[in-house]
Amino acid sequence: MTGIALTLLVLTAVTPVLWLGVEQLLRHRALEGLTVPRSATIVHAIGLTVLLGLATATAIVAATAGPAIGLDAATATVITAVAAVTGGGPVVRAVLKLGGVRGDPAPTPASENDDDTEAPDHAETPDDADPAPSDPNEVGPLRGGRVIGYLERLAVVTTLMAGWPEGLAIILAVKSLARYPELRAPQASEQFIMGTFASVLWAIGLAGIEHLITA
Repeated sequence: MTGIALTLLVLTAVTPVLWLGVEQLLRHRALEGLTVPRSATIVHAIGLTVLLGLATATAIVAATAGPAIGLDAATATVITAVAAVTGGGPVVRAVLKLGGVRGDPAPTPASENDDDTEAPDHAETPDDADPAPSDPNEVGPLRGGRVIGYLERLAVVTTLMAGWPEGLAIILAVKSLARYPELRAPQASEQFIMGTFASVLWAIGLAGIEHLITA
């Protein structure tokens, strides 16, 4: 049963990569001027359902299996950290998309981009949706979100797996204080709250799964 739980955990870590590939394909189709009506919303809904389903199945199997020891326990810890980092980004984007948060306008077709760079993401978020804008002077209200999201989830899941839940308060306080001047921009506050909650809850959930596997 422990092996099944580890396999499901690996799938939980890999699925966001496949999800991102589908998003990139849809984005390129939009840049080529092809219409993809509601495709992004459908992909977000399906991806979020699959990812949450895998995480739930992993938790159920882990709860019924005996505690992992030795190499299995170490492997579960590493895979959990990876899954927390990779899965949080798509989860945040899906939550914001399904929650109706809108960022920059739809991408401009590639033929109309003079500098031939990728247009801004259609749904910019405070976590993990920080594509390079077509104009270097045009930046969203919350910059550096992708890297901050990675570090935030890695810090959250690490502190919880290390048995130091008090670290959550420090992590969230540092992020909030650093972001405070930018939260006055339009839509920034709602993006920050929804994105942070989704990102942190995903990392907490993965830490809980690791505890079920190893405890």
